[in-house]
This record gives sequence, C-alpha cells and structure tokens, in this order.
Amino acid sequence: MNDATGNTIAKVPAVTAGFWLIKIAATTLGETGGDAVTMSMGLGYLVGTAIFAVIFAVAVAWQIRARDFHPFLYWTTVVASTTVGTTLADFADRSLGIGYTGGASLLLALLLASLWLWRRTLGSVSVESVGDTPSELFYWMTVMFSQTLGTALGDWFSDTAGFGYLGSAVVFGVALLAVWFLHLRTQVSKTALFWAAFILTRPLGAVVGDFLDKPVAQGGLALSRYSASAVLLVAIVAMIVLLPQKPARIAARA
Repeated sequence: MNDATGNTIAKVPAVTAGFWLIKIAATTLGETGGDAVTMSMGLGYLVGTAIFAVIFAVAVAWQIRARDFHPFLYWTTVVASTTVGTTLADFADRSLGIGYTGGASLLLALLLASLWLWRRTLGSVSVESVGDTPSELFYWMTVMFSQTLGTALGDWFSDTAGFGYLGSAVVFGVALLAVWFLHLRTQVSKTALFWAAFILTRPLGAVVGDFLDKPVAQGGLALSRYSASAVLLVAIVAMIVLLPQKPARIAARA
C-alpha cells in the first residue's frame, strides 16, 4: 500500500523506542504465559507447544491477509510467537534431553538458515522490506526462530553458565546497550543491528519472566504466573495505545 507521498507502507511497525519497550514486555509475557500453560495448568511442553503453534499460525495467516498495518494484530502475532518459542525451546531442551547448550546451538543454526534463505530468495532481510506474502512468511519464520532461540539462551545463561536470573538480565541488558552504541556511533549494518537487538530482547524477557515466577529457592520471586501474565498484558495494551504505532515506510522505487 502507498501513502500520499508515494512511499510504500510496510505491514510492520517503524522501529522506535516504543517498539523495543513493547517487544521486551511481549517477550516477558511469552515466558510467564507459556509457563502458565505448560507448568501451572500441567499440560506439559508438547501440548503447550501444539496449542500456541496453532494460535501463532492463525495469527500469521490473519496478519498476511490484512491489507494494512494493524498494531494490535501485529503485537498479538509477536506474543503468539514468543509463547510458542517458550514452550518449543523448553520441549527441545528438557523433554528431548538435548540440554540448553544443544537446544541453543540447534536453534541458532535454524535462525541463521532462515535469515540466509530469506536474503538469498528476496535479496534483503530488512524489516522495511516486509510488505508482501513471501517477505512476511520469511519475517515471521525468522521471528519465531529468534524467539525460540532467546528462550534457550536465557536458560543457558541463567542455569548452565550460572549467572542466575538477575545476572543474566544484566548481561543481556549490557549487550543491548552495546548494540545501541554501535547503532549510534558506527557504520555497522542497521539491518544486522536490528536483528541482533531483536534476538537479544528475547532472552532478556525470558530471564525477567523466570525471575518473576520461579520459586524463591531458585532465585525467583515466586509470583503467580497468571497474575504476572495479566499485568504484562495490560501493560502491553496500554503501551500500544499510548506509544506511537506507525508502519515502517519504504521509499518508492523509480
């Protein structure tokens, strides 16, 4: 779709400070919401993954069918991707027995393969190029892999590497600040930095979510997963309403 200035309007939001605030809250909700279904409800990782995979598939189909950018639809799809990412990573790491290191390595390979195939097929992995069905399919596949990888990375740092939930939050927070510095002061590809930040916000949200709902003996606050998820959902809705949510724009080709 084109606006009055002749620019093509993408079906994803412009990348602003508000975008990153909502993204972090959405990834935290994905952790608490996924855990609420698989652990608090006792449905297990496989059933939880199946439930959220269906929700994610429906949301992606709805997103692709939409002709314009719709903030609530977009963020619903992001939340769906992060919940299925949580349960899928937990299933791979724990139920399949490959551990956090194996799970993170496998998911990193899938994410890199998704980005490589996207670039090779369409020529760009820039978010601002997401405006037709092929680019949207690649975009949401990459998002899902990044969300799943983020869960595994968060678990690896907090458990295997021994940083704990708060220590891991500091690690990922510092990493995000480093990406921001590179964005401001260097000529490093903005597309590469976007995906680096997009990936890093997921483990940050994962460890914050774990800190909120895991038992005190494990370093958490032992808050109700249902209550934490409800508060996060209200916060996300409020930010979508109050913070600017405009679609990214692509300069029209000559």
